[in-house]
Amino acid sequence: MKRVPTILLTLLLPITLAHSESNTLTHPTNEGTKRCYTLVWQDEFEGDALNEEVWNIEVNDHGGGNRELQYYRRENVTVEVEPHSGERCLVLTARREDVEGRHFTSGRVNTLHKRHFTHGRVEASILLPKTADGLWPAFWMMGGNYSEVGWPRCGEIDIVEMGNVRGIEDGTQESYMNGACHWGTRSNGGHPSYAKHLNAPYSLQDGTFHLYTLIWDHEQLAMYLDLDKHPDAEPYFRMKITPSDDPSSAGHYFHHDFFLLFNLAVGGNFTRIWEPERLTALPTPGAEAKMYVDFVRYYRLGN
Repeated sequence: MKRVPTILLTLLLPITLAHSESNTLTHPTNEGTKRCYTLVWQDEFEGDALNEEVWNIEVNDHGGGNRELQYYRRENVTVEVEPHSGERCLVLTARREDVEGRHFTSGRVNTLHKRHFTHGRVEASILLPKTADGLWPAFWMMGGNYSEVGWPRCGEIDIVEMGNVRGIEDGTQESYMNGACHWGTRSNGGHPSYAKHLNAPYSLQDGTFHLYTLIWDHEQLAMYLDLDKHPDAEPYFRMKITPSDDPSSAGHYFHHDFFLLFNLAVGGNFTRIWEPERLTALPTPGAEAKMYVDFVRYYRLGN
């Protein structure tokens, strides 16, 4: 994903201890031991509206720097009950409607200047919409120094994205997903990045929630699918980030505070759909698609 949050300047609030039935998790290491993670913050979206002491609701038609087709509006960001599970969720709604010269609206939120995280375990339970063709949902992070150094020098961690053109071409949109990282400086129209895709063995757009997890330490970033159901799963994305003072090294960009983002983009470079008439996921005026986030949690390594 990318890259252009509308910045609302607020005081950075402290991370507070969350209360949960289980405040600790373990995860196996490559050495055959287990690491313990302690829950220190979560949002379960139990209120009547999104908590804006934690979240910024973006309003813009920037196209995300990716030639996206939507206008992001406050009206498309709600807290609702998901009808099948009964869970109260953050909901981002994409809709075909004409607003401010755009033919689609949608929602995007971030925690810039409000909640930042460095190392640990970050995960969210998400019910994704059908993306075919043209929707681009994402759960991701960007460096908290975005305002000072810009993108991509701030660093970007894409925990899950769906709707990629390769899934469209192969007819695998419901299972084709990817994780990615971006960093460094722009040169000759490009920048350093690394991405890995996964064709999951089951649909991730099946009307149920799936868990997307980032485990982040001093040596690597690793991303996992449905660790709650498959605790021994291998990561679908892994990248070494050994700390380095060398600006050409990935390890120079991923050892500082990052903030969270959720969004439901419409069209754009990732999908290779730039014309409204080609976007079949929202076929008629007023057509909607919803992305539900049941919870997002941050666990710190150790007790």
